[in-house]
Amino acid sequence: MEDNQKIASIIAEELNIKVLQVTKTIDLINEGNTIPFIARYRKEVTGGLSDETLRELGERLTYLRNLEERKEEVKNSIENQGKLTDEIVASLEVAKTLSEVEDIYRPYKQKKKTRATIAKAKGLEPLAEIILEQKEIKPLGEIAIAFVTNPEMITEEVTKENIVTNVEEAIQGAKDIIAETISDNPTYRKQIKRKCYRDGFIVTKGTNIEENTAYNMYYEFQEKLNRIPSHRILAINRGEKEDALKVKLDKNEEDILRYIEYDIIKGQTQFTEILKETIEDSWKRLIEPSIDREIRSDLTEKAEDKAIKVFGKNAKPLLLAAPLKGYTVMGFDPAYRTGCKIAVIDETGKLLTTTTVYPTEPQNDVEGAKKELKGLISKYKINVIAIGNGTASRESESFVSDMLKEISDDVHYAIVSEAGASVYSASKLATEEYPDINVSLRGAISIARRLQDPLAELVKIDPKAIGVGQYQHDVNQAKLTESLTGVVENAVNEVGVDVNTATPSLLSYVAGINKTIANNIVKYRDENGKIKERKELLKVAKLGPAAFKQCAGFIRIPDGKNPLEITGVHPESYEIAEQLLNKIEYKKEDLTSKEKLNKIKTRLSKIEVKETAKELGVGEITLKDIIDELSKPGRDPRDEMPKQILRADVLKFEDLIEGMSLTGTVRNVTDFGAFVDVGVKHDGLVHISQLSNSFVKNPSDIVSVGDIVKVKVIGIDKERQKVQLSMKE
Repeated sequence: MEDNQKIASIIAEELNIKVLQVTKTIDLINEGNTIPFIARYRKEVTGGLSDETLRELGERLTYLRNLEERKEEVKNSIENQGKLTDEIVASLEVAKTLSEVEDIYRPYKQKKKTRATIAKAKGLEPLAEIILEQKEIKPLGEIAIAFVTNPEMITEEVTKENIVTNVEEAIQGAKDIIAETISDNPTYRKQIKRKCYRDGFIVTKGTNIEENTAYNMYYEFQEKLNRIPSHRILAINRGEKEDALKVKLDKNEEDILRYIEYDIIKGQTQFTEILKETIEDSWKRLIEPSIDREIRSDLTEKAEDKAIKVFGKNAKPLLLAAPLKGYTVMGFDPAYRTGCKIAVIDETGKLLTTTTVYPTEPQNDVEGAKKELKGLISKYKINVIAIGNGTASRESESFVSDMLKEISDDVHYAIVSEAGASVYSASKLATEEYPDINVSLRGAISIARRLQDPLAELVKIDPKAIGVGQYQHDVNQAKLTESLTGVVENAVNEVGVDVNTATPSLLSYVAGINKTIANNIVKYRDENGKIKERKELLKVAKLGPAAFKQCAGFIRIPDGKNPLEITGVHPESYEIAEQLLNKIEYKKEDLTSKEKLNKIKTRLSKIEVKETAKELGVGEITLKDIIDELSKPGRDPRDEMPKQILRADVLKFEDLIEGMSLTGTVRNVTDFGAFVDVGVKHDGLVHISQLSNSFVKNPSDIVSVGDIVKVKVIGIDKERQKVQLSMKE
């Protein structure tokens, strides 16, 4: 119980929230509630904590529980050795990280064979203690001779490993023991790390400076350890992995040695020089390599955590991008030799037809391709063409733009990220969805559907393949997957899911529903027809009361038995919702009437929340949420997100001039700026210094993926086809 209180206090301080909020949230997590459910339906308990804060709280809770568990294991291990002291217990108590705990445990850990363990086996520990005490007045040689093995004592049973043949060997063995003792001292390690972070530099050199690579800026580079940003750490790591860079840490060695000497050496004695040599040996041979590894590991872990957060921040607005409802879409998957794959889907996402055209090199059958696509546009009344942004994308865009000028129909096109489309095309899921469609054509279907309903399509691919963020392939993949799964869950539950049309992929991200239950829901649907009310889900195999409680509020049933089920009102609050409607003289059935809906909304806006909450016996936050849901039944929060830019004409790189103002879509946000698609081949970079007239600490405070922004061209690199943009006014 004491540990829980301690953990709650730490988390509350870190997240700048109240201890009571943390303890109550921990109770909810312990009861098996999911983060989306807690965030949406237990605001009263948590004090309205957001899903992001709750996930962070959950992560820290797991880490701190593991930390406490490890402390207990270490304490028990040291106690079993009979070496546990009040000082060790106190040190463990205040340790804040797993690495601190491991430093405390280091001297008591079972070691592999080292120079010090060999010396100890030879009985040289007392000699090491004499040297460390620095009190003995007899010459060291005379003291050491007592530890040399008497030749008469050597028998076949006494192995060479256990004998000391001369004075020099005895002194060296004692020095090895002292060196390891210094290296294992947790206080020294902690202070040395602190000094390294304060004064140290990371230094990189190119392995082949004549070669032009992506790492040119790191060929002669150094930066303070406490200032280097996460994206540079990951870039350096990648360069080192690819053998393009050599990396080392520069430290104030004199200061570190002086610090250890000050603590160990007690005035000028016959042992002073030996101790200085031993301290230097301990530093160079044992401490420095170990500290370097730990610092590099710490820097990498922090950089990875930052990159994962950036990825999550970018992925969410991409998942929540506004759907293009009510349009028939042509998916256009560009290519050269194998031809451009075409798929037409209707406004519900149903596949109408597929084909392949060859307007690009080497065939260059522009006229044949135009004729084919014009026929499809006319036959299926296509409104929008979604063009993938991969290979041959800009050539395909030019072709589509020219073709649209030749027809009278009101058709536009949009460039769509095709990241992960090929992964999806070859997946088991795509094979199940389109068993009779060629793998290459499935990519065009995915591209069309991404424009029509980004969320429903993107949940089908591994979140890592979404294609936003920085260095996502270099970071801890398990952590990345866990984090992105949380982001997708938040997005899916924020929107809600139509239980009668959702795929198993989409359903599996609903709170309380796993892949097995998602497949069981679809199977139940297939066997029994449309699900007519939420409580019918309890008939689905493996979906019991606990899972139902978690998922019910996020499930939507249009045209079902209960009009409340097109809203996010949880079944546990149906009675309150109906009482509220009665109070304003309406019934739940009136929510389906467009005429009555505006009147309901007006009356709900005039409700006195505090008074009504008391009257209905419900929390104020919950009541506000119910009012919000009843005011906009069936609302899709994505409708309020920026809409995709639909184009009719192409902008060529050659058309760009400095000073030109353009409208573009933010495609990616990193630590150093934002990449904006302005309609030319490569996305332009708005550097962090060009995002705003005022100082910007974090680009994601200014822009998100999917934002439509106005930019000005401030630099054009024709050779590398790069564009520098500015959002400054």
